[in-house]
Amino acid sequence: MEAPLPEPEPLKVLIDALRRLPGVGVRSARRMAYHMLQHDLAGADRLSRALADAVHNLGHCSRCNSFTEGDLCATCANPKRDESILCVVETPADQNMIESSHGYKGLYYVLMGHLAPLEGVGPAELQFDRLLKRAGDGVVQEVILATNFTAEGETTAHYLAELLRARGLSVSRLARGVPAGSELEYVDAGTIAWALMERRST
Repeated sequence: MEAPLPEPEPLKVLIDALRRLPGVGVRSARRMAYHMLQHDLAGADRLSRALADAVHNLGHCSRCNSFTEGDLCATCANPKRDESILCVVETPADQNMIESSHGYKGLYYVLMGHLAPLEGVGPAELQFDRLLKRAGDGVVQEVILATNFTAEGETTAHYLAELLRARGLSVSRLARGVPAGSELEYVDAGTIAWALMERRST
């Protein structure tokens, strides 16, 4: 079996860079790199410029920690938002999902991650002190913990709940349950178990 042809250094660097994307292995990265260079040079150039622009021109909102071009993001600068409610999420993508529901009118705080001690991510790395200062501004009355329902997300929510309640804040957790429009036959047992524990009267 013949050895594969050596790849030019710029191509190897591109493939290695694409591998940094979540869920992208070396074969997928190589396929994307070859596709752009063979069939879509204009698209590759546009992607390069867009990525460079985002890296150099985006920062973090001084209030919610999400991405923004200026000091405040559009959500925090919106006077129509309810400043008494603060929803804590792990990522800007989670924030976008809650916004797309059109059911929440409060403000946000984006952690940019979750507690992961084995990976060296603790309260200091996530700047929990900044969140506590934001939540304790005298205006916020309730903090909704909307971290993911993973082991790390649950740990993060529990840790934050203790800190926030110690400061006299009302803390709630995003509810878990059976998705709307689903049939119990096809819902996993863990979700049903949580739905039973968090049932409410009708």
